[in-house]
Parts: sequence; C-alpha cells; structure tokens
Amino acid sequence: MGEHLARREPAIVSSSPPLEIERVFLLRGMPQLPAEHEVCSLEQGYLPESPETAAGSSEFLEGRIRRTTRSDGSTRCHHTIKRGGGIVREEIEREIECGEFERLWPRTEGRRISKVRHRVAEGDVIWEVDRFEGLPLVLAEVELKAVDQALQLPRWLEGWVIREVSEDPRYRNSAIAFGLGNHGPLPPLR
Repeated sequence: MGEHLARREPAIVSSSPPLEIERVFLLRGMPQLPAEHEVCSLEQGYLPESPETAAGSSEFLEGRIRRTTRSDGSTRCHHTIKRGGGIVREEIEREIECGEFERLWPRTEGRRISKVRHRVAEGDVIWEVDRFEGLPLVLAEVELKAVDQALQLPRWLEGWVIREVSEDPRYRNSAIAFGLGNHGPLPPLR
C-alpha cells in the first residue's frame, strides 16, 4: 500500500513532561486528498522570548498562540510551549479564551504565519497537510504514539514527498515565522 518508511531507533520517553512525537515531510505541492478530510485555517504567532518569567504568573512570556477556525465557523485558541528539537519534543498546551488571543496577538508582530490545514485519518494516525498562505510551502506531518512506530506513507501522499524534514530546524513553524518577520530566505524546496 504506500512506501514503507524506516523505523526510528527507540528512545526513552517518560510520561512527564508531555511529549510530542512528530515526523514532518516537505511536499512538492498540494496532493489530491481523500474526500473525507477536515479543513481548518490557522493563524499563529510567536511571543518574544523573555527572561523575566515569573513563577506562578499567568502571563504568557514565551511560546506560540494559535487561533483555529474550522469550516463550520467555530473558533478555538491555544497557547503552546514547545522545547527541544527533532522528532521528540516537550509540548505544553492549554486552551485560552479568544479574547486573550486578541490581547496577545500584537506581541507577535513580525513572527506570524497563516496556513490552511487538512486533516486526514489514515489507519491509526492522522496526517496533517499544511499549505502556508503566501508561501510556496506545503508540509505533511503526523504525530506518533512512539518513536519506533512503523509508518507508511498513504497512497495519496506517494510521489509528493521531496524528503523528510523532521530533523531540519528550518522547517519548524517557528523558524518560518521568524524568518518571514525578518524578511529572511524561505527554506529551499529541494
């Protein structure tokens, strides 16, 4: 059924702090997706890093804020902090009121991205294909339950993958947002 991808070496993953295990693939364009998939629009901005994080403070001094608008018009907002690099990273996320998102949004000026996300259930995983607005960039990502979980590309994705970029920090959303804010170069599409 699709191209079989090599297993990753097992890693010791503890239950605390919360971890995200994710593989990311650079695509040559937007593939033809199965009819049954979800679509949403994402606006996300990155807060400037600040050394003055106060213990017990509810003020967000780092991380990402995101507003997700689903095709039915419903909206949810989140604040997320990710740490680490590669396939396994610490991820702390909490839902916030959309009013809080609006209040924080100006602090992300120059560090923002917008994208349309397509979510496709395939076997026991959900593939997310992101088309970045205003950029010639399409990424597919999939969250896994374990680092050594076998992964197979779905048929609809075969032929679209240029290469895996899970370990390439240039393809992190934060790097793309910071590069755009500083008018830096886009990651090469090869």
